[in-house]
Amino acid sequence: MGITDIIAGFIQSELEEAGGALELQRSDLAQRFGCVPSQINYVMSTRFSPERGYIVESRRGGNGYIRITRVQVDRQTLLMHVINSLGDELDLNSARAIINNLVESKAVDAMTGKALLCAVSDGALRTVPQQYRGAVRADITKQVLIHLV
Repeated sequence: MGITDIIAGFIQSELEEAGGALELQRSDLAQRFGCVPSQINYVMSTRFSPERGYIVESRRGGNGYIRITRVQVDRQTLLMHVINSLGDELDLNSARAIINNLVESKAVDAMTGKALLCAVSDGALRTVPQQYRGAVRADITKQVLIHLV
């Protein structure tokens, strides 16, 4: 288990104990886990994203904090949020993370998630020039999610 998993697990358990809303000091967390504050930022952006059902607010500086709130949204709202947050390009790792998050949150069933991952894979897009794959991947992802709404 890596440091990222350990930090995420700690935050998740604290969040559950706090009843779904938690305020933490970035520097305290970094000190507790013996890492740099940017590692905490990484955990926040990858494990506590809106796609996973969290709102994260932060303030940097000496008295900086991270406020995490677990939100429950319906499937349609979650899908629309993801559609609206997708940019003009999407790399394969980001697509994989977004789709896995949607499957984990049950907004997309496992079979649809697997099919979408196959559709946006480098193998499926091998005839598309490398510089256009991100745009094509974003378009495919958006269109499938729009269809699911």
